Amino acid sequence: MKFEQYDVVVVGAGHAGAEAAAAAANMGAKTLLVTQNLDAICQMSCNPAMGGVAKGQIVREIDALGGWSGIVTDQSMIQFRMLNLSKGPAMWSPRAQCDKAQFSQNWRRVLENTPNLSLWQDEVVDLCVDQGVVRGVLTRMQIEIPARAVVLTNGTFLNGRIFIGEVSFSGGRIGELPALGLSDRLHEAGFEVRKLKTGTPVRIDGRSIRFDALTQQPGDANPQKFSFSDTTHPLENQMPCYLAYTNLQTHDILRKGFDKSPMFTGRIQGVGPRYCPSIEDKIERFAGKDRHQLFVEPEGRNTHSYYLNGFSSSLPLEVQLEALHSIEGFEQARIFKPGYAIEYDYFPPTQLKYTLETKLVENLYFAGQINGTTGYEEAACQGLMAGLNAVLKLTGRSPFVLRRTEAYIGVLIDDLVTKGVDEPYRMFTSRAEYRILLRQDNADMRLTPLSHAVGLASDERMRRVGEKDEAVKALSDYIETTSVLPSGVNEALEARRSAPIQQKVKLSSLLSRPELSLSDLEAMDAGLREFVDSIQNAIRDEVCLSTEVLLKYRRYIEKEKDVADKILKYEDFPIKDDVDYHAIQALSFEAREKLSKMRPQTIGQASRISGVSPADISVLLIVMGC
Repeated sequence: MKFEQYDVVVVGAGHAGAEAAAAAANMGAKTLLVTQNLDAICQMSCNPAMGGVAKGQIVREIDALGGWSGIVTDQSMIQFRMLNLSKGPAMWSPRAQCDKAQFSQNWRRVLENTPNLSLWQDEVVDLCVDQGVVRGVLTRMQIEIPARAVVLTNGTFLNGRIFIGEVSFSGGRIGELPALGLSDRLHEAGFEVRKLKTGTPVRIDGRSIRFDALTQQPGDANPQKFSFSDTTHPLENQMPCYLAYTNLQTHDILRKGFDKSPMFTGRIQGVGPRYCPSIEDKIERFAGKDRHQLFVEPEGRNTHSYYLNGFSSSLPLEVQLEALHSIEGFEQARIFKPGYAIEYDYFPPTQLKYTLETKLVENLYFAGQINGTTGYEEAACQGLMAGLNAVLKLTGRSPFVLRRTEAYIGVLIDDLVTKGVDEPYRMFTSRAEYRILLRQDNADMRLTPLSHAVGLASDERMRRVGEKDEAVKALSDYIETTSVLPSGVNEALEARRSAPIQQKVKLSSLLSRPELSLSDLEAMDAGLREFVDSIQNAIRDEVCLSTEVLLKYRRYIEKEKDVADKILKYEDFPIKDDVDYHAIQALSFEAREKLSKMRPQTIGQASRISGVSPADISVLLIVMGC
């Protein structure tokens, strides 16, 4: 059987697939989303949370570009916390605990109500490729679906295998079948395929947890939201999370199962995430630690299921249970399902262009864990960029590529394409050289104009950003031009343990003091208070935060922008596709090998390839005539 023709077919309905399908359809492309199980769309198969350090910035960027992850998170959250508030604004990271069932349902509602988008429950087992160009997909039901572009977002399902102690079986997630055949077909077509591993902890019946023995971790008193749009509202009625700790007895029990651990016995070949290791890996690597912190997280309002963050394990079930019962508060704990590891195929992302289109097959795009990343947020942003770029190419327009100076998404994709991965890639603020510029509070002002220009971000979003930008400029101007007298503010300054002033000073001078905030200045100056009150309610908090950060950290922001501008001088200088690097003897041998393999498109991309030195870049600039 043969389906009707589609512009874009997206394979897989996880976080990458949902964003890819929504982006393509909202760009006007006739789009089909194919998934094995329509009841598991955007399932939170690991922890029931969105955001966190650097990840929260990515969700805000997705929202600013016109994606849906921020809106769905706002609609589904049960707790909100802004992390790292004790540090500078570059480190502030929003995080939301979500109702996982509601999250999935909300995403399905979005997709089912998106114009130009259809859904189909099936499994894609092969691609239709003609003369190096993808022409469609073939499903398990032997249905051929013609398509002008295909986006693969298969997550952990490609040849997925689950491990619990000495027991192992095929699966994409526990209780769900793997995707068999497609990975092998891609390998036969010439793609390099490798394996990675990830894992998840036990899910615990909350009725059996002794919460009075745990440390409660409430949400923020004044919770914010992820989306910059006016379609969502701040959270009310938050649910608490809790802290627990392992102990030496727990560690001893876990060690008893090491001889049956698939990780330690070598039955798992894939490399696991360094920054989210299993509990057995942690006690092996940090043998001197007496305890490890665990986060006890509710999985929803209408379930007793709790996620024990930090207790991921693939040890035998009896060992997992015995170790769990040794933790204070979990002595009588019952579980809904065990922890397990899963090994799956991925495709080294150096096989991709910056649009996430594969170099080997035209109009074929990869996004998410198929590229070796880990995390809902990292997957979602790749999906959005792949779906957007697929439509741009089909309509003959220039690709949409974000620089490292423009977005965490730009950092992520640049890292993947130029450096590749040998372990599951996770985003951190430390990966971004320009993180003072890439803050969570200004994602909309950075990215919405760029997305609106190519047709994804709506006119309404652009209007809102314009209003916010004007308000920030006006408020900044007021603070920089308004002066206050010692008689008017010294009493308030002393009450806040800030040095009194001796002469008239600008409000901006006071705001530069670390101990003073914009709200403190409002209490000192009636005119400023009136000015802030005049800003429309929908954007007032955002305007105040952005203004305060811009003025308080102005010197740091300007310095980082100057550095970025200098580097950008040659960042986009193009390198021809037909350069014979092996013929350039002045390049180091390693540079010739790496450049020949990676085929960077610009000098900036070449500079970030591991093994290509500054001296090699100087040679390239000479060869390019710079």
